[in-house]
Amino acid sequence: LLTSFLSQVGHEPLPPTIGRNVLGRKVLYLPGFFTYARHIVEVDGKRGLFRGLTPRLISSTLSTITRGSVKKAFPLEDMEHVSNQDDVKTSLRKVVRETSHEMMMQCVSRVVSHPLHVISMRCMVQFVGREVKYSGVFSAIGRIFKEEGILGFFVGLVPHVLGDVIFLWCCNLLAHFINTYAVDDNFSQASVIRSYTKFVMGIAVSMLTYPFLLVGDLMAVNNCGLRAGLPPYAPAFASWIHCWRYLSAQ
Repeated sequence: LLTSFLSQVGHEPLPPTIGRNVLGRKVLYLPGFFTYARHIVEVDGKRGLFRGLTPRLISSTLSTITRGSVKKAFPLEDMEHVSNQDDVKTSLRKVVRETSHEMMMQCVSRVVSHPLHVISMRCMVQFVGREVKYSGVFSAIGRIFKEEGILGFFVGLVPHVLGDVIFLWCCNLLAHFINTYAVDDNFSQASVIRSYTKFVMGIAVSMLTYPFLLVGDLMAVNNCGLRAGLPPYAPAFASWIHCWRYLSAQ
């Protein structure tokens, strides 16, 4: 996680290596995961690989608890009844209903867990400037509140939520239409294919929603007083839309 995030913010301390692509042409390759991990261990020790782990675990725990609480408070069975007059329409309505319910749970859990996600990102990105501004969860909470107020805990929230919503709807609807119209019931392995459709769609759609994740993570550390959140790594973005346009122009 640390290695991928440092790459996202543009921290590339190791020079690219010369290799060849499938056509045999010479190209430059950035260091891989293990090479970057070895560099972090050399600079920061093995402990450096686990920067931001505590707030990340707390964030994941809060997200899981929140999803469970929302699911209990708003069970799917209590939502609008679906007619059985038309199998195709009924199945589509079922997908829409389930996706809407899942979207509600995801949005609420994202809002609740996002402050810890911001702290985790900032703890990790301190590796770039060898800083110790965010040394613990509670001290980070106090510092962010003092310097940025409540809104400081929710920087980058909007693109993350948008990415989650787009991912859920695209993944579920695409999987539904493929299973309904592209997979023939007469095919012996139809049920097996349908069981993997959503997984495959998730991988494909994640490429579409990755820019939202990237913008959200960059906004979490932008202009927060850390070296990685300032030029030359990135300008001080006025909003996530400004960040999106900046990255699109690169």
